Amino acid sequence: MTTSKGRHYTGLQQIAVLANSELTLRRTCNAIARGVAKATDMNGCRVLLLDSKKEYLTTVGAYGLSDLFLRKGPLDARKSLPEVLDGNIVVVSHAPTDERVQHPEVAKSQNVLFIAGIPVLLGEETIGELRIYSKESRELTEEERNFLKSSANLCAVLLDRAQLAQFRDRIYKSRVKAAGALTLPQMAANPLKPTEFAHESEAEFANLLDFYQIEWLYEPRSFPLAWNGADVSQMFTPDFYLPELDMYIELTTMKQNLITIKNRKVRRLREQYPDINIRLLTKKDFLKLLTKYGYGTMGEAKVEGVGRVLHSHTQIQRRVRAIARKVSRDYEGERIVVIGVLKGVMCFMSDLMQYISIPVRVDYMDISHYSGDGEVVKITRDLDSPIGGQHVLMVEDIVDTGMTLNYVLAHLAAHKPASLRVCSLLDRKARRLANVKLDYVGFEIPDVFVVGYGLDYKGEYRNLPFIGELKQDWGRRSQEGQQQ
Repeated sequence: MTTSKGRHYTGLQQIAVLANSELTLRRTCNAIARGVAKATDMNGCRVLLLDSKKEYLTTVGAYGLSDLFLRKGPLDARKSLPEVLDGNIVVVSHAPTDERVQHPEVAKSQNVLFIAGIPVLLGEETIGELRIYSKESRELTEEERNFLKSSANLCAVLLDRAQLAQFRDRIYKSRVKAAGALTLPQMAANPLKPTEFAHESEAEFANLLDFYQIEWLYEPRSFPLAWNGADVSQMFTPDFYLPELDMYIELTTMKQNLITIKNRKVRRLREQYPDINIRLLTKKDFLKLLTKYGYGTMGEAKVEGVGRVLHSHTQIQRRVRAIARKVSRDYEGERIVVIGVLKGVMCFMSDLMQYISIPVRVDYMDISHYSGDGEVVKITRDLDSPIGGQHVLMVEDIVDTGMTLNYVLAHLAAHKPASLRVCSLLDRKARRLANVKLDYVGFEIPDVFVVGYGLDYKGEYRNLPFIGELKQDWGRRSQEGQQQ
């Protein structure tokens, strides 16, 4: 009779062999999930990968779990066994009633009682999870915990190797492109986003989402629409889920018969799941949707001149709210004067003020630069009201060399305010010359020319709702740095 220790030893041997095989990532992880479930006498297991923002978990391998269970919806890492993110093994003995289970109703329908989550660690960083499932309520023995930790360590090596292979592929592609090749050799699909698109329009849609930094999940959930007794006879799986908009997207082509079928399914889904937000879109519909949700008028192509989006509209707003909360806490019980230098700061300053919860007075300055032996700053518009004895918050759009900011701070300090702090949306440290302290920072950016959200290039791009990198060949960059 095989002992549990024998099963664990055999299981680790099998996993080690699989991790060093030439199988695809998905097939390897499926086999690992099977081995872990068998070795621990569980009904099911899956390997989950954490996205780069540590927000969502994607299944990269599974065994013994129904399609309905696997497609119950996107797993929010902060709602579904959140303690695993901190590197802890989490055990749930009664899944249908445990608040740490994101979809308890699905666990109940599938008779899943026991769930355990084991962190997949790369160094001290959690990059994924192993989860095991049982229809019986039970506990983990110390021997099982050790086996699961070892299995998770092997998964970490496997996922890290896949990520390295992906990086090598990107480098190889860029070198081939730079060499002027007309075509590129076919590369393996992104191993860390295990997606095989059913149609080329879906791949195009995903690329558009990536360009605008919109988080997406591909076919994350299937909805039962019809039943034959207790069995599901028809299901509908929308193409995409956009977590930031809490919206499911089903793409359609111009073929009328397909549009009619999909419209019928979408209508039935809305009737049976009234809380679900779903849209049936053509490409033109999607571009209109982007405009509605604050991504600007995009037309048929990406914004001309912008090489990539560094920070999306949603990311900016989330960060601005966070800064405003911290400012409100730091100045609690006080009144502050918020001062901005025109013109690039106007979008950031306007949004920031809306979220600050303490009394605020606003003032502006304007400056000009002169070229010569060095950069000379001249104040062309000074403050309208005195700031002596008051708490002043200097708001900047971007700080790079710090020379201009250093001059402005010295000018403000001469008015003897009670306190003087600096808040900057962007910090470009690579160009820093003056040692200026930034008390609040939105984002650190690399040494690239950026536009959007108030920042311009030759008077254009200020109205873009995101921050993007201007293409290097789009215009000659100023030797003195970016003038906003």
